[in-house]
Amino acid sequence: MVLRNPGAKEIAAALDERSGEIFRRIVETYLTSGEPLGSRNLSRLLPMALSPASVRNVMSDLEDLGLIYSPHVSAGRLPTQTGLRFFVDAFMQVGNLSPEDRASIDRHVRRDDHTQPVDTLLTEASQMLSGMSRGAGLVITAKADPVLKHVEFIRLAPTKALAVLVGEHDQVENRIIELPAGVTSSQLTEAANFLNAHLAGQTIAEVRAQLEKVKLTVRGELDALSQDLVERGLAIWSGNEGDEKPARLIVRGRANLLEGLEGAEDIDRLRMLFDDLEKKDSMIELLDLAESGPGVRIFIGSENKLFSLSGSSLIVAPYRDGEDRIVGAVGVIGPTRLNYSRIVPMVDYTAQLMSRLSR
Repeated sequence: MVLRNPGAKEIAAALDERSGEIFRRIVETYLTSGEPLGSRNLSRLLPMALSPASVRNVMSDLEDLGLIYSPHVSAGRLPTQTGLRFFVDAFMQVGNLSPEDRASIDRHVRRDDHTQPVDTLLTEASQMLSGMSRGAGLVITAKADPVLKHVEFIRLAPTKALAVLVGEHDQVENRIIELPAGVTSSQLTEAANFLNAHLAGQTIAEVRAQLEKVKLTVRGELDALSQDLVERGLAIWSGNEGDEKPARLIVRGRANLLEGLEGAEDIDRLRMLFDDLEKKDSMIELLDLAESGPGVRIFIGSENKLFSLSGSSLIVAPYRDGEDRIVGAVGVIGPTRLNYSRIVPMVDYTAQLMSRLSR
């Protein structure tokens, strides 16, 4: 997992053992309780003997570095977003997944047989991540290009028909096509039989790759109206997006993010985040974030524009298919005081498991 930020080295050079320990205690208290830590309580926690006044001097230096801040006068200190990023990069120890967490993920993210709908697997993964992290579990999957099992035309009107495409795992996709003038019911059946004979067992992408060959075969085997019908159907399918863009976003556990929010303004910011997440461009951006580096990626607050208003953090990792192509991502959205050291290996293992199940 690649978690290190180059800027961490410069900040680390400015900290001695004492200031590093004080900073670590402030962040760990925040991640555990969400509360600021004051100099008097902090002096009692330190392994070295320091008076509250000496602790306050170190705190002042940490504030000058932009690592901590005081939420109000006479309060203790909290980490800034810069401080959280530095802590994650320089101090956080990412341990191994506990046997209990591993068993829970294995129990929820499993595919007993290939007839199980993929959506069920994705929903289970999202729900599991939410429950284990107490954040919102997120799964993005790239648009599938299913293998065609059966094609059928159903007349809707004299000049319109419904093309029904059934995939190998019984996925069903419906598309409306214009009918050639004068086409009969028997020609609809003939065209469907032709497509089933020549195209079944292939993906739509594979059909696109051999369009010209199929059209030549059409002209040799069918009458003019049936030819027209088949070519209209092929044109509709060939116009389908050929690139692998995310088309499915599953988020579970949104209610977890409402805990600890204060006032309508915080709730509105969170609502705006989920509204943005539903947009296709945002899904593409999330998948691009997962692709932008190896392993697990951590984005804290305003480091990503999607989360800048809500002040949330994102931990995300890609998963791959049998040809090592990134086909989706799994992750957790939560407040900035997530338990990063526990959730990072959780997301990492879930992504590895999803990769095995996608092959």
